[in-house]
Parts: sequence; structure tokens; C-alpha cells
Amino acid sequence: MSEERLSFQAEVSRLLDIVAHSLYSEKEVFLRELISNASDACDRLRYAALTQPELSAEDPDLKIRLTTDAEAKTLTVADNGVGMNREDLIENLGTIARSGTAAFMNKLTGDAKKDVGLIGQFGVGFYSAFMVSDKVVVLTRKAGESQGWRWESDGRGDFTVSEAADVPRGTRVEMHLKADEGEFLEESRLRRIVQKYSDHIALPIVYGEGEEAQSLNKASALWTRSRNEITPEQYKEFYHHVGHAFDEPWLTMHWRAEGKIEYTSLLFVPATKPFDLFNPDRRHRVKLYVRRVFITDEAEGLVPPYLRFLRGVVDSEDLPLNVSREMLQHNPMLAKIRSGIVRRVLGDLVKKADDAEQAEAYATFWENFGAVLKEGLYEDYEHREQITKLLRFRTTGAEGLVSLEDYVGRMKEGQDAIFYITGDDIDTLRRSPQIEGFKARGVEVLLLTDPVDEFWIPSVAEYKDKKFKSVTRGGADLSRIKAADEPEKPAEDKPAENDLGSLVAALKLTLADAVKDVRISERLTDSPVCLVADEGDMDMHLERLLKQHRQLDTSAQRILEVNPTHPLIRRLTDLAAKDGVSDGLEDVAWLLLDQARIVEGEQIPDPAAFSRRLAVMLEKGLLTGLAA
Repeated sequence: MSEERLSFQAEVSRLLDIVAHSLYSEKEVFLRELISNASDACDRLRYAALTQPELSAEDPDLKIRLTTDAEAKTLTVADNGVGMNREDLIENLGTIARSGTAAFMNKLTGDAKKDVGLIGQFGVGFYSAFMVSDKVVVLTRKAGESQGWRWESDGRGDFTVSEAADVPRGTRVEMHLKADEGEFLEESRLRRIVQKYSDHIALPIVYGEGEEAQSLNKASALWTRSRNEITPEQYKEFYHHVGHAFDEPWLTMHWRAEGKIEYTSLLFVPATKPFDLFNPDRRHRVKLYVRRVFITDEAEGLVPPYLRFLRGVVDSEDLPLNVSREMLQHNPMLAKIRSGIVRRVLGDLVKKADDAEQAEAYATFWENFGAVLKEGLYEDYEHREQITKLLRFRTTGAEGLVSLEDYVGRMKEGQDAIFYITGDDIDTLRRSPQIEGFKARGVEVLLLTDPVDEFWIPSVAEYKDKKFKSVTRGGADLSRIKAADEPEKPAEDKPAENDLGSLVAALKLTLADAVKDVRISERLTDSPVCLVADEGDMDMHLERLLKQHRQLDTSAQRILEVNPTHPLIRRLTDLAAKDGVSDGLEDVAWLLLDQARIVEGEQIPDPAAFSRRLAVMLEKGLLTGLAA
């Protein structure tokens, strides 16, 4: 086969441009990324060889080798792992073939220093080689195949692929270093980098060829060592390796479970939100090992989806080495390991959440992963109590985050429910008419902006015998909750019951089927009107979400609540008592309904009619003002 020239995928070209123009201060991380890829390749061969021993028979001692050529000015990172064929080369080194491609590209900011940090996180750390190279050549042969392949590129838009003869199994990445990158030809420099970033790799990393080859790392799995033997720096670098991350771990958990089932876990909670956290597949990134042999990083039953932000490894002593990914899905031993992991992780998170000195740090964690954790409230009944302890909320009663324990502890006398409101934006919720009466009485309202809030609340229903109740539903009886300093409204601010009845009847007659009912409101203090859902109907925000995702075609009728103390409503009450349903009252009634819809973020059914009515009202108001 002759040489074939291909173009990089557009996303790869953009990524390479970022790398080429990066001012990233620690270029040495390219070596960490290449060693990490080589380690993964060896792990995958070791697993495949459990059922196909012939794959590794020709060279069973897996290792990673670094070599340099001062004259040619090349640095080579080679492994004898699983290797690649032509299709693998094009997919792995020419495209970003992952479901998170769009999310990855959306995360790019244009700031080279920030964007280069996404390279490892996205799992394409190979491209970091171009930070120090003018040209990269890859020679590779896939285990079980006889044909070798050569890949070459200068990172400027295209690459070539051609057949190659006499290529050993595995992958050899040969970097032709830039003129000012000679430091990476020095053995002492490479040794320091390996010890800094890759000492934890469980495979031998050697420098040089033959008998003169020198070991650069300890070559023992970090998680098998005692915790008091591991430094914080070593934990951090292992997190970088296993999580393909550039940040520091927010929480490190390292423990060994002993008893009927034995396993070791080394897990990390990231300090920043991974770009693929909300991918629809909801996959975790925890690697499963059996007696130090890598099995898979796709063991669905190992970690529940609501803990998918975890990074790290779990190493079992009891699972069979030849366990397949299919067998893992229904393995009772794996289910017990999963239960132990969940208990330990949630327990450590609860300790963080309960530590007053860690309040600020926990707030950072919650902002990153709270929306994901809340999925466990309706997916994992067994651990719901622990998850509930972790919940934190923005509320109308405090600037920071509030726990349910804190909320219930300061509920008002006569308050028998935990009130909440859902929406898309905190500031908009704080201005919502529905919470005016609650704020006036000092009743705290939870402000919920995560889509998942619409689903866990019906599942949980209550906390410490206090039911969750949306303030956007009818039937909120606030008369029993009176703040001590609430002023008594003057008699003149309260229209007569008969007059109010006339207004309500006029509004019902005018609006007819556009609303389910018209009621006098207890929740409004400043706004003239608002819309609420009836007690048994779907919450308004949930309805909007479902309609946006085309999961719902119809809309439930809403209740229009009117504020009897608002000057506008008082004036309308007088008009209704005097003239009944007049043309002027009809126009105002429809304007009030459209106003309530706008405040709720809903579309106005007839914008032209709204515009006409508004123009008429403005004209009348201006004429009256000019006449006065």
C-alpha cells in the first residue's frame, strides 16, 4: 500500500492550533500523557491475553521504554502493548471519536493556557507531543496482526498513513524535537519528569536499550502501597494519570476493604467539573482491576451514575481474572463492592459537609456536583438518607448554602411544609411574585434551578415529616403563618368582600376558558397578579421543561390570583362594582393575564392583541394625565 495522506478532523486541527501556540509553562506534561497512553495500551493487552495468551507470547514482559538520539534530535516513547492497525491510527490519531466532542469544543475558551489543560481531560493527550515537536512519527503493530503501520504529521492540518515492515508489537512514538527543546534529550531531565508524574505506573519505565537500560520508576501500583508511604504529590500525579486531569483532586479516598470480599479503592473527587459530566450515557471513569490486572473502565455496576464524577481505581482480590464485561453486569460480588464504595464515598462527603471549617470548600463541591448527586435521591433508595444529608440549597432566607436540617430548624410557627420554587435562574426566582407573601412573613423558600429538582422532590416527598410544597401551586395557606412584626393592614386597603366578589366574577366571565379559576391571593404583596398551578396539576416549570424537550404537547389551565391590596386591583374592584363587565375592564383583564404569563416566562398566545390593548391603555392614561 502506498502512502496515504489524510486531513485531521476539524476539531483536531483546532486543538493542534491551540497546542502549537500555547504558552503553557509546563511543557513537560507531554511525557506524562504519552506514558499514560502507553500504560493503558499495555493494560489492555494484558487483559486481552487472559483469554488469548498468544497475543502477548512473542514479548510477554510489558514495559515502557524511553530512548533519545542526540544527533537526530529525537525522543521516543515506546511500549509493547496492544498496538494499532490502520483503522485505529485514523480513529485515535486523526479524529476525536467520542460522544463528548461537541461538549469538548464548546469548552474551548480561546485562552491557550486554559484550553491546553483540556487535552488530557478529553483523553487525547497524544497531541500534547506537538508542544515540543516539529514532527511526530508513530510506528505500530496491533497484537495478533502481522502488518505494521507508519503514521506521520507535522501537526499542521494533515497526516500520512502507510504500511511499514519489521515493526514490533506495540506503539513507538518518535518526536522530532523543536530547536529549543533539547532539554528533553537529557536522561537526568527525563528521570525527574518520570519520577514527578509517572512513578506510580505499575509497569517498568526504562531509559535506553539492552543491558544499559536504566529503570526510571518504582513500577508498583500506587494503590497497593500503604497510605503513610504515599506523599500528597504522588496522590496528585496518580489522579492526573487516572483521571486525565490537570486540576488537583478535591478529595482523595484510599482504603482497603477486608472480610468476605477484599478490594482496594483509590478514588478522587475532582476540584473542577469534568466537561462530560452531563453526557447522556452517564458513564463513570473508575477503572476496575483484578489482582493488579486491568479489566475495564466500563464496568456499569461498579459505581452508580450519580457518582460518575469519581475518578480512580478499584482493585478486587476476589473477582475472576477472566471475567468478561458482560458477566460483570450481573455479578453479585461486584454489587457488594459497589455498595461498599457508595457507603464509603457518601460517608466521607457527609464528614466534609458537616465540618463547619470546610463550609466554603464543600460549597465549591456542591456547585460542581450537587445536580448529579441529587439523581441518587430517586435512583438509590438504600442510600437516600445519606444523600439527603449532603443536600444544599440557595434560599430566600440566607446568602450562602442551606441544608434541610438548617431549614427545618428555623421554620416559622404554624409552618407545616418545606416551600420551594423551581426555575432556570436564581435571580429571576428571587423576584418571582409567587414568593412575595412568603418573604413578607419571613418564610424561607428553597430556590431550585437544576432540572433534576423536578424529579427528586416527588420521589422524596418529605423530610422529617415536613412535606415539600411548591409555592407555585394553589392552596398555600399563609394565614396561619404570621410574622411577629407583620403590620396590620389599614381597613381602607382591604376592599369589601362583596366588591371583590364582583371583580372576581367579572374576571372569570371575561377570561372564561383562558384560566382555570380566578382567586384572591394570600401570596402577593407587591404584584397585582400571578399564575399558579392547581393543587393536583403539574408544576408550571416542569411543564415548560417537558414542552421544550417535546415530551408534552398540551398545557394545563392555570389559576389567576389577584392581590386585593394592590392599587390597580382596588381601582378595578371599584369599576367592577360600579359598571360590571365593561370594555375597559375586559382589556385590563387580558392585559393582567398576559402580564402574569410574561413574568412566568411563558409565551403570549396573541402578541398582536396584547400590543393593541397596551397601546389603548397607554393612550387613555396619557390623555388623562394631559387633561389633569
